[in-house]
Amino acid sequence: MKKLFFAAAAILFFTACNSNNDNTATVIPEKEKELRGLVAQYPDSLLLKENLVQYFRENNNYGTAIAETEKAISSDSLNERLWYIKAMLHTENDDTLQAIQAWEKTIHISPKPEYIMSLGSLYALSKNPLAIGMGSLLLSAPHTRYQGLFIQGLYFNNTGDKEKAVDFFEQCIRMDYTNMLAHREKAIAQYDSGKYLDALKTLEIALRIKNNYDEGYYWMGRCYEKLNEKEQAVKSYEMALQADPNYIEAKDALAKLGVVR
Repeated sequence: MKKLFFAAAAILFFTACNSNNDNTATVIPEKEKELRGLVAQYPDSLLLKENLVQYFRENNNYGTAIAETEKAISSDSLNERLWYIKAMLHTENDDTLQAIQAWEKTIHISPKPEYIMSLGSLYALSKNPLAIGMGSLLLSAPHTRYQGLFIQGLYFNNTGDKEKAVDFFEQCIRMDYTNMLAHREKAIAQYDSGKYLDALKTLEIALRIKNNYDEGYYWMGRCYEKLNEKEQAVKSYEMALQADPNYIEAKDALAKLGVVR
């Protein structure tokens, strides 16, 4: 999936230390002081606790964001919203095992389709056959059927059955033509199978739907490289960077082709 995720764990509070008679005190940011003060003043406010967690999340301080969420859960262990926040934090922090456990708990409290979709996708990415069951749950309702097809396609894509994966993604696309992830994953399955021209056709369709789709251009570049069409590959990677100037993989691909940006 796309650029998922950040490195974790930062320590917020330091105790004053005394070494060689030098005392060092940590300066806590004013915003953090304010948010912590509000939580202490109104300990029953979930919104204020969320604001504190969001503050740490926005500063890529996932360790403390998760710790604050767990502290809130310890006094309200069946709160769906808190478990959802914890699951999202672990997902963004690229901690698949902890994310799966948090999503499982969230679904146990409230089996919403969007939660099942998130857990099913993580199962699929980790090659866990439970992904098939999650997909089947979503197939049972017309408005979530395309999500179930996507999860099952993702599972087969990651476990190596590329032909079956393409079939599921095509079914998903027929139900939701604008699903960029399904187009992308179908193209990746075709790419992995060595069907580079087919993958290009899939990506061209996706880009007609969304002409600034950075990942579409990136995978076109990958296909063109395999077809030894360097000039087209460079153009595709540059288009990916026009859509997203921070697309690291596209920058790296250009550098390998001798293009410095």
